[in-house]
Amino acid sequence: MEQLLEESINNRYSYWVREALDELPHSFTITDPTIPGHPIVFASTQLLKMFGYSRHEVIGKNSSMFQGIHTNRRSLLDIRHAVRDETAILIPSLLNYHKNGTTFWILFRMFPVFSTEDGKLLHFVALQVPIIPRSRSDNTPLLGFCRREVCSDTVPELPRISNLSHDDDDTELTDTACKASDLEKHGANSAMTNILSLLTHYSQLTGGLVSDKRCCSSYMNHVGASLNTSLGRIKQSFVLADPYKTDIPIVYASDAFLELTGYTRQEVLGRNCRFISGQETDVSTQSQITNSIQTGKSCTACILSYRKDGSSFWNALHMSPVRNASGKIAYIVEVHMEVTHENQNLSVEIRQLSVVGAVKIAVRSSGMIASTSDS
Repeated sequence: MEQLLEESINNRYSYWVREALDELPHSFTITDPTIPGHPIVFASTQLLKMFGYSRHEVIGKNSSMFQGIHTNRRSLLDIRHAVRDETAILIPSLLNYHKNGTTFWILFRMFPVFSTEDGKLLHFVALQVPIIPRSRSDNTPLLGFCRREVCSDTVPELPRISNLSHDDDDTELTDTACKASDLEKHGANSAMTNILSLLTHYSQLTGGLVSDKRCCSSYMNHVGASLNTSLGRIKQSFVLADPYKTDIPIVYASDAFLELTGYTRQEVLGRNCRFISGQETDVSTQSQITNSIQTGKSCTACILSYRKDGSSFWNALHMSPVRNASGKIAYIVEVHMEVTHENQNLSVEIRQLSVVGAVKIAVRSSGMIASTSDS
C-alpha cells in the first residue's frame, strides 16, 4: 500500500511537486480514487496544522477521518456522488473535527484531475477553508460557533448515508450554520487555480499533462464516421468499449443509454462502465462481468445500477465481444435495459440479442468499407 501511495504522485509529477505544493498557503489534500479506499496521497502542511495531525497519521487514510457524528450527512452524500460522477463540487458549509475532537466550520471545494492523454481520472484535490463565524445581522465575527447545538450533547444522530435521500427533511446542521462569504469563496477559487497550475506545470516535466477537464476527443474520434452513422441508427441503450485500452473505456454511447443514465456523452466517453455502479451493487455480479470481459465471452446479468441523479434501477445487462471483418475482437458491446413490470424477461432478451446483432453487422460492414477504400 505504501508503494501505491508513493507512486500515485511520483508516476505523474516530477520529484519537486511535493515541495512546491507545500509552499502554498492553502489547506488541501490530494486523494487517489483508483486505490482501494480512496486514500489521501498528499496533505499540505497548512491542513496538518489546521487539524492537528502529523503527515504520517493522514497519508493512506480516507478523508472521512476529518468528519464526525454531527457532520451533515446530506453534504457527505453530495460529495460521494461527485466522486462517483467524477465532477467538481462546492459545499459552502461543512462541519469538521480537529484531532482533539473540537469542531469547526469549513468551506469544502473539490475538483477532479484527469490525464489529458486518455481522459483517465487520476486524483481529486479537496480544499478545506476555515470559515470565520459571523452574525446574521451585521457580519461581525462571533465568538464561538454559529449554532449553539453544535457543542450540545442533545443533537440527534443523523441517519446513515445509505438511508438518506435528497427528499429527506431530517435535521440539517447547515440550515443555520456558518456560510462561506463571497470573499472566502473567491479565495477558494484562487487557491484551486494555484494548485492546478502547479500540478499542470510539474506534470509537463514528466510528459503526462493533467487537467481539471476530461479530454475525450480521442474517444470521440475512436469510432470512424461510417461506423458512427451505422450505430446511430440503433435506437436501443448500449455502449461500445475498447478491450485493448487500459480499464476498457467506453468509446461509443447511444442516445438511449444517455437518456437511461442521465449522463452526457462527454461524461461517459473514456470511462469504464462500472461508473454506473453504486453502494448496493452486487460485487459478485461485477466480478462475473469482469471475468467475461477478460475471457472474451458473452455474459448476461441483472445488476443494480445508478443514474447520474443518484436514483437506482435494475439493469438487464448483456455483454458480448464484437469481431471485425477479419475475425479479431474489435469491441465489447454492452446492452443496458431497465427492468420494469411492463417488460418481460423474454422481450428484454430478444431486444438485447437484436442490438448485439445490429452492432456486429455495423462493425463488420464498417471494416469491409475501410478495407475497400484503403486498397
